[in-house]
This record gives sequence, C-alpha cells and structure tokens, in this order.
Amino acid sequence: MPATRPLYLAAEIGGPPRFDATGYVELARLAERGALDFVTLQDSFGRPGPDALAVMSRVAPATERIGLVPAVTTTHTEPFHVSSAVATLDWVSRGRAGWLVDVSDTPAQARLFGRRPAAPAAALWQEAGEVADVSARLWDSWEDDAEIRDTATGRFIDRDKLHYVDFAGTGFTVRGPAIVPRPPQGHPVTVIEAKDDHSGETAARYADVVLVRAGWPEEAGAVRERLRSRAAGHGRDPDSLRVLAALTVDLGGGERSTRPGLENASRTTEAGAGGPRYSGGPVDLAELIISWHGTGAVDGFHLTPAEPVRDLERLVNGTVALLQHRSRFRTFHPGGTLREHLGLARPVNQYTPAGGAS
Repeated sequence: MPATRPLYLAAEIGGPPRFDATGYVELARLAERGALDFVTLQDSFGRPGPDALAVMSRVAPATERIGLVPAVTTTHTEPFHVSSAVATLDWVSRGRAGWLVDVSDTPAQARLFGRRPAAPAAALWQEAGEVADVSARLWDSWEDDAEIRDTATGRFIDRDKLHYVDFAGTGFTVRGPAIVPRPPQGHPVTVIEAKDDHSGETAARYADVVLVRAGWPEEAGAVRERLRSRAAGHGRDPDSLRVLAALTVDLGGGERSTRPGLENASRTTEAGAGGPRYSGGPVDLAELIISWHGTGAVDGFHLTPAEPVRDLERLVNGTVALLQHRSRFRTFHPGGTLREHLGLARPVNQYTPAGGAS
C-alpha cells in the first residue's frame, strides 16, 4: 500500500449517561482540535438522558469542522422521521452529519413500545437496510434547486422538482417526498458496525463507513476484503467504502512493548457488546495504528476511550500529535463536510436525469 494512503480517525464521546450536553460539547471540541474525522455518540432506548441525535444537534453549532455521527436505532422508529432528523442535523452542522445505524434486539426495549416483540437479527438488519435505502430516497426527493424562495410571487418550491419515493419495505411503506430539503452533503454519511454476518451484509450494501472488531491486523484485513467483495457484488465501487477498526483504548497505564495484536478481553457496556481492547500508552497506540494502516489491513480506526475525558485527552495530545509529527495524519481538516474529510463524493440525485432514475 502506498505511504500516502489517507488515515482516518474517529472517536466515541459517550460514557456514563449525562443530562446536559456541555460535557459532550467539550469532548467534541477536543477531538476537533486533533483534526479527527468524526465523533460518534452511542445510544439505545434503554439509555437515560437525551437521545444522541438531540445531543449532536446541540454540539453542531459549538463546533466548526468535525463530523458528528449519532447512533440512530432503526427498530421501533418511523423511517420518515429518522430520515428527517438526520437531514436536519446535516443542515444544522453545515454538512458534517452522519448516522451510526443500529438496531434494538432486546425484549425489554421492545416492551417500551409495546407494538411488537423483539425480532431476530436477520429481520432487524434487513429492516435497517430498508431504512437506509428509503432515507437516501427521501434525501433525494428534493432536487438541489427545488427551493425557489421567490417572495414576489409567493413561490417557495418548484413542485416539479419534488419526487414521490413510493417505497414499500417488509414492515413499512413511505410515499414521500421529504419535509426537509436535500441535505448539504446530498446524503449524510452512513456508518454501520459489522458485528455479525447480518449487519455485515447491510453494511456492505449501504454503508459509507464500516466499523469492524478484530484482534490482529490479518483478521482485520480479511474482514475488510470480504466487505469490499460484498460491496462490489451489490454494484458498488469498493474503493468508496471506508473500513475502520473499532477498539476500546485504555491509556491510563504506561507504555509497553509494541504488539501488533490486541488484548481480546471482553468488556461490558450498556449494549452488552465485547471486543478488542488496547491497554497501554499513547506512543505504543500510535505505533499500532501505523502498523495496521501501513499493511492495508484497515483504512483507519474508531477509538472508544475507556475513560472519556482522560483517554480522549491523551489520545489527541499524545497519539494523534505523534502521528501528525510523523506526517501520518493531517493537522487540519481539508474540507468543510464530513464527506470531504473521508474523501467521499457527494452522491448524484437518483431522481434527476444524471442520476439515471425515473
């Protein structure tokens, strides 16, 4: 792999639930100072406090460049409302929004809604894919120049540039068009964690960024190649897929001798997920990132601090600063949108003649 291949870095800014957005704003600003591509904020129906989309809408005006990617659960929610909320975040952030697509698979969360029991993973991720599909259609249902805003004639919209999506999924239908104009990015960035075969299939078909959990670079590289092959099988350009290794980082200890692999210790979170964990110092973490990225195993890393304030500060001022000093990571955001950060093209509207759809 060429040495000039871009390295992408992202971080989670969650942690213990908070009822005030101030702490999230401070963490996002810290990550922005390190020129990270984006920050995520995990969420679930069982988590107390404001939902991640609402928090990121508060973070947006307090930041300038960094991408904002809240977790959005597609189970038990209305796809039309999900699409509108994500599009609104893209407008509020001036083109820096994404969404981390997730599902709800627990009976306890299903009881919060009372409409249906928890479904198996295959059905949940099929529905999540359909929500991603119809969201893209809804974002495209307004052409970029659909707004006229002619006060003299009182015309706000060119109705010929609004389109019905007429989408029928397995459990919902959406006619459209959207109630929010086409987002600044065209489509906000779709992020999916490939936790298993079902989520991996949905990611290969719909995601712009895929998070993968692997303990060794060879394992990560094999997963990356499978995802790229699956994406190509769906008619996608595999080079448009960004695959990031997801790991928890505990930077509370000292440096250790660098190892290419990771401690594959399970951890307990609100979502009950487990995965690889890095424990050590900022310098060794930088060496690990350089090693994995240099072999082409991944396109970058999504890092979850074990202790949000302490570890994100050490990540930005230690690991990222070292990567920047070695010219392995940029020192500023080269563009204004999250798609520009990630080197992703703005999608052509599928309902315009150039988009090839009727």
